[in-house]
Amino acid sequence: MKDNRKSYVGLRLTAGILLGTAGACAVVVGMLGFGLFALGTWLSLILVCIGVLALALAVWSLLLLAKIEDKLFATGATGEISRRERAQKTLVKAVLYLFLSVLALAMIFPFYWMLISSVKTVEEYNLATPTLWPHEFRWSTYLAAFTGSLNLGRLFLNTVIVGVVSTLLSLVVTVLSAYAFARLEFKGKNMLFAALLATMMIPGELFTITNYITVSRFGWLHTFTVLIVPFLVSVFYIYLLRQNFMQIPNELYLAAKVDGASDLKYLWKVMIPLASPTLISITILKMMGSWNSYIWPRLVANDDLHRLVTVGLRGADFRDTLTQLPDFPLQMAAVVLVTVPLLLVFILFRKYIMRGVSRSGIKG
Repeated sequence: MKDNRKSYVGLRLTAGILLGTAGACAVVVGMLGFGLFALGTWLSLILVCIGVLALALAVWSLLLLAKIEDKLFATGATGEISRRERAQKTLVKAVLYLFLSVLALAMIFPFYWMLISSVKTVEEYNLATPTLWPHEFRWSTYLAAFTGSLNLGRLFLNTVIVGVVSTLLSLVVTVLSAYAFARLEFKGKNMLFAALLATMMIPGELFTITNYITVSRFGWLHTFTVLIVPFLVSVFYIYLLRQNFMQIPNELYLAAKVDGASDLKYLWKVMIPLASPTLISITILKMMGSWNSYIWPRLVANDDLHRLVTVGLRGADFRDTLTQLPDFPLQMAAVVLVTVPLLLVFILFRKYIMRGVSRSGIKG
C-alpha cells in the first residue's frame, strides 16, 4: 500500500508540474501574440485560454487529487487506486509530449523565421508588424546571394578544402595517439595523458596571441596552412577514441601479436573497424568545427583567396541595389545556404554521433 501511494504521489506531482509549465508557456506565447507577433487576435486568445486551462488542471492535480487520494487510501479502495494510476500515467504522458512539443516549437521557430525572411521583399521585412507568412515569395534572393558580390562559391570552396584536409590529417593524428595511449606501454604514459587532459581546462582563446606570433614568424599568414596545421591535434578527440579503444579486449591484441601482426596492421584490421562509430562521430564533429570556425580565420586569413564562409558572411555588406537600405532577406538567404549543409549532415548522421559518444563513455 505504501509503494502504491508513493507511486501515486509521484505521478500527481509530475502531472502538476508539467501542466503548470506548459500552461505558463502557452499564456506567455499568447500574450506576446497580441503585440509582438502577428498571430492574430483569435489565435492569441485561444493560446491564453489553453494556458489558463492547463494552469487550472495543474492546481487540480496538486490540490484536489490529494484529497481524493487520502480518501481512497483510507478506505482501501485499491481497485479504484489502480484505475486512477493508469489514468494519471496516461495524463502524464500526454502532458509530457505537449511540453516537449512546446519546447520543439521554440527551438524550430528561429529556423522558420530565417527561412521565411529569406524569401520576403525588403519592404515586407521592414514592416512594423512582422508577418509569419510572406505576402510575396522572392526566390531570386538565393541566386543573388550565391552569385553576388559575396562570392559564396569561392567561400564554399575554401571552406571545403580546409575542412576536408584538416579532418583527414586530424584523424591520422587522433588514431595514432589514441592507439598509443590505449595499447602501447611506455614510461610516463599515464603522466603524459594526464597532462594532455589538463590542457582541456585552458580556454583556447588564451593561445590565440602565442599561436599568431608563431605562425607569423613561420610566414604562414594568409595561407591554407595557417588554417589547417594549428588545429590538427584535439585532446578531446584523442580522449574520446582512446576510451573506445580501451573497451576492445586486450586478448585480441595479444592474439594478433602471437600471429605476427604488427601494431599498424592490428590497428588497421581490428581497432579501426571496431571503433568506426566513434571515428565517424569525430569526422563529423571536426568538419562541423571547421565549417563554423570564425575567430582564427578572421585573424590570420582574411583575404579574398583564403577567406572562409563564416568570415565572408560576417564582413559582407548586404544592401538593396536601388534603395541602398540594408537587405536583410538577402542576408537571411546567404545564412540559409550556409546552414543547410550542416543541418543535412547532422540529420543524416546524428545516430552515428550519438552512438559514438555513448560507446566512448561506457567501459565494459
